[in-house]
Amino acid sequence: MNEVSYHMLEATAVHLFITRGPIGGTGAEAGGEAAVNGGGQQGAIGAHGGVDLSTYNAVAKRVYQYLRDAPQSNEGLHQQEIAAKLGIDTAEVAKAGDAMLEGGLIYTTVDDQTWAILEAD
Repeated sequence: MNEVSYHMLEATAVHLFITRGPIGGTGAEAGGEAAVNGGGQQGAIGAHGGVDLSTYNAVAKRVYQYLRDAPQSNEGLHQQEIAAKLGIDTAEVAKAGDAMLEGGLIYTTVDDQTWAILEAD
């Protein structure tokens, strides 16, 4: 009966452990994922807010930056709007979006062409 609730609580606990470290730790002392994904990437990545975009093409980087900086609601931004604002072909924006979806940087919201950034902050 409580299987769904238990799963959600366990997923939350695992997420917090990975992003913030063990209970009573400061995150940096955790050593594992918290230290690797935290401050260590900030210096190397810089302009993209601590996200490693080195494996993505220039279009994906521009789309990510636009999604990050553009004012938006909880619904995110549609790929046609992004393409129009950036002056990029819709097919190229779709490819970039698919790559970032696979990489876990963005997620779909109201439909498959509307995206928002998945941030760990």
